[in-house]
Amino acid sequence: MQRRLFVLGLAASPAVSHAIEEPDYTVERTLDEASAIELRRYAAYTVAEVTVPGPADAAGNAAFPILAGYIFGGNQGARKLAMTAPVTQAPQKLAMTAPVTQAAAGDSFVVQFVLPKGVTVDTAPVPNDNRVRLREVPARRLAAVRFSGFWNDANYAEHLAKLTAAMRTAGLQAAGEPVLSRYNAPITPWFLRRNEIWIDVA
Repeated sequence: MQRRLFVLGLAASPAVSHAIEEPDYTVERTLDEASAIELRRYAAYTVAEVTVPGPADAAGNAAFPILAGYIFGGNQGARKLAMTAPVTQAPQKLAMTAPVTQAAAGDSFVVQFVLPKGVTVDTAPVPNDNRVRLREVPARRLAAVRFSGFWNDANYAEHLAKLTAAMRTAGLQAAGEPVLSRYNAPITPWFLRRNEIWIDVA
């Protein structure tokens, strides 16, 4: 049932399917053109987020009804907010010295909806569900790899390896956990999907 809600909810949102609005960023430089790896600088933005248990391939399905409920009117004032892209997901706790995958069953994951531009923590409606947190993501630099295909651990691990290798070559040090960013509904054909992995840079 949760998977069905996740699929139907994303499919019904043109903002996610077509990436109408996403956080502003500039590309400082391209680290690997063949692998679509960039060093970016992002402006600050506000998110609604929730922490859910793993495994990773179930985290989005568990988080979506909670976050969608908030932006579709489950808040004080019953205010509806436009859904933007991407939906991001990152491990809550993961040792950076360990091999990094997104599938560890014991981990918890933080899933975020980016709120529309101009919405701040102070102006966003208060969630009815106390599991939903509002937070400002500060301006920052990050390395990103863009790829298409299915949201599975093999695809994630392949592109995370490319991203971390490019960062090492460029002498960039990670300052946070890898973040999986998804821009399309699950019904989007695999070859048309836009996926990214982000890693904050020190």
